[in-house]
Amino acid sequence: MNLIFKLQNSFLTVILLAFLSGCHPQSKKEESIKPPNVLFIAVDDLNNWLGCMNGHPNTKTPNLDKLASEGVLFTHAYCQAPLCGPSRASLMSGLRPSTTGIYGMIDDNKIRSENPATKDIVFLPEYFRNQGYHTMGIGKLFHEHAPEGAFDESGGRIRGFGPLPKERLVWDGKGTAGEGYGKTSTDWGAFPETDTLMPDHHSADWVIERLNQQYDKPFFLGVGFVRPHVPWYVPQKWFDMHPVEQLAMTAYKEDDLDDIPEVGLKINDLPMMPSTKWAIENNQWANIIQAYLACVSFVDYEVGRVLQALEKSEYAENTVIVLWSDHGYRLGEKGTFAKHALWEEATNAPLMFAGAGIPKGKVIDQPAEMLSVYPTLLELCGLPKYERNEGISLVSLIKNSSIDRNDLNAITTYGMNNHAVRTEQFRYIRYEDGGEELYDHFRDPSEWYNLAKVDSLRATKSQLKRLLPNINEKWDENSAYNYQPYFVEQKQRTSN
Repeated sequence: MNLIFKLQNSFLTVILLAFLSGCHPQSKKEESIKPPNVLFIAVDDLNNWLGCMNGHPNTKTPNLDKLASEGVLFTHAYCQAPLCGPSRASLMSGLRPSTTGIYGMIDDNKIRSENPATKDIVFLPEYFRNQGYHTMGIGKLFHEHAPEGAFDESGGRIRGFGPLPKERLVWDGKGTAGEGYGKTSTDWGAFPETDTLMPDHHSADWVIERLNQQYDKPFFLGVGFVRPHVPWYVPQKWFDMHPVEQLAMTAYKEDDLDDIPEVGLKINDLPMMPSTKWAIENNQWANIIQAYLACVSFVDYEVGRVLQALEKSEYAENTVIVLWSDHGYRLGEKGTFAKHALWEEATNAPLMFAGAGIPKGKVIDQPAEMLSVYPTLLELCGLPKYERNEGISLVSLIKNSSIDRNDLNAITTYGMNNHAVRTEQFRYIRYEDGGEELYDHFRDPSEWYNLAKVDSLRATKSQLKRLLPNINEKWDENSAYNYQPYFVEQKQRTSN
């Protein structure tokens, strides 16, 4: 200590004290390469009706638009299945529905079963935990919430899609459906009175609490918001933001289904849902659109609460954010109000990345798959690849590097051997019986004119056909969709 005292005014003292205090260049370098945290936001049934996606002229989504402006937005991202259960099982496992046979709903705890494809799969949050992350999640992340033990810390599932009024407000849930169909929770109207009665509000509260805590390791924090899933119930103030008399209707052509193959019509047979014809005849179309927009604005607000909490936290500069939806939703297009189809409105959904190391204000219009979320997050966080992932990482696109244009397509599957391929220009659909649809999005963005039988497009169709999955596994015994007789029949027929 005497030596330090005598040399306190010398350059040597500065070096010595820095060394003794541990403030040397190596410690700063180690601090700079600390793995980023992950904020993982899933929004149920959210189509492209965001301001940043120009999806509907009357939408109001300031928080989602801000997130897109602060990161990278994929305007043409597509789900792997137009139904909650198989879509989420695919994203979380990193496997296509055609690989697993999970084409319908499935219990979260049965995704990993005796199925050879999934029995030892590592789910996305589990992979992060295996790499040293503290994992947390609440709400609808898988179909219900998550398999048991998938998170270190779970806030639990959202039970049902309530709160619900004592009696339905408009739609009875049955429609004209006969025996063999289920009952939809579809309904719309202002309910309940305050946001604090909504489960999504409590999910946001739970996440905000965790963002205000300290952790001794990087974290993976997931939140699954339920709205705008039906029923389209939110408090009146969200309806007031979208005066019904000012709303634009969606694109609709009365004879739109005249050129659709038989299997496509069977898949679209949804009599428990309100049809566009019914909505027009009963003056409900604008009311349904108003209700959907109200739910979108509500969930935008809840997402904004979470993002604001992150911005104010100590983790703001070292967190990767991903926001995605499990599929799109049709609001009158192709004759109904539902997802359940291989067409554009049912399959296109928001996907955006923001935060640590991600460019700001970039918009990517090339097709991408939700299947890419898993490998993209791994690369953004500097983690080893998971070789079982069937999707490709989007980091090269995000960071302006080149990517093989042959990879720029998206595949959606609905039932065994029913697939859609989306490229920049075309959507090609092929059903199990060989029925086909082909749409040119440069000339027909509404997909009104099926060009599958046009001779001059045979070569194009053949090229797109080669992109279809080579594997078409039989239905997983634990997966089913009993709301549509076609899927019940297909599972029985193909399991024999």
